[in-house]
Amino acid sequence: MATQAPVVRFAEASKRFGDTLALDRLTLEVHEGEIVGLLGPNGAGKTTTLRLLLGLIAPTGGHAEVFGIDAWQQPVRAHQQLAFIPGEFQVWPQLTGGQILDLLGTVAGGYDPAFRDELIERFAFDPAKKGRSYSKGNRQKIAVIAALMTRAPLLVMDEPSSGLDPLMEATFQDCLREAKAAGQTVFLSSHILSEVEAVCDRVAVLREGVLVEQGTLDELRHLHASTVEATYVGDPPALDGVEGVEDVRVADGVIRLQVSGSTDPLLKALAQADVPSIQVSEPTLEELFHAFYDASEDLAGSTA
Repeated sequence: MATQAPVVRFAEASKRFGDTLALDRLTLEVHEGEIVGLLGPNGAGKTTTLRLLLGLIAPTGGHAEVFGIDAWQQPVRAHQQLAFIPGEFQVWPQLTGGQILDLLGTVAGGYDPAFRDELIERFAFDPAKKGRSYSKGNRQKIAVIAALMTRAPLLVMDEPSSGLDPLMEATFQDCLREAKAAGQTVFLSSHILSEVEAVCDRVAVLREGVLVEQGTLDELRHLHASTVEATYVGDPPALDGVEGVEDVRVADGVIRLQVSGSTDPLLKALAQADVPSIQVSEPTLEELFHAFYDASEDLAGSTA
């Protein structure tokens, strides 16, 4: 049986601007029904990656595909399968918000009017105002509604919730989960790590144009230790030599430590003592992200 092509596929995709290598042989796949987040600091190559996928720039090497369609060679066919949300959306100043949505929906090849109206209500958007009167957040609502109302198989997003307030950001996250449940695929770049952590199935981390890590959050936990806090009665647990345990602190009947890798050896050691309670805190995506970059910078400094 033939294997279904990935929704998004980068195959050794590279992009050079003069002497600057903005993207270096990126190989990455996004499959149907996934939400994948693209992470990295400014200048890491995230926007270049999305521009290659949208067929806005030609790759220096390799290629990017949407449903098996070469994004540069066949951009019209590729664009028929996707909707895009930019982080900075410019509007037509003389048109109303409703007219802009209708125009964008027509250009996209059609949209669901009932769903558009539902999204307008959910995002508390006033479609009667002229474009010139909208704030940054309301301009972003136009971009979000315009993309979602098409129900495109692939949603490509570059800082999609930029300018949205916390309530609208929560609504946006709900919409992404609903899109995933409906079988749509989402590929997004975001600086809001809590947003990525809340909705993404996998993350891919870029650094200076190179894909340095990818996987689920659970698969990336090795980048940072978990925090363990346990209470004990009597003598403190003996943890010398326990695999993965470090930074042990004991005070007033409480033992705090960091553990890398499996917690099984630690839990077996704690079970030998009188330990009424144990709390294990997994690192957040932000902690994973910063720990990885701190480690990378330390490595670069030591080899310089």
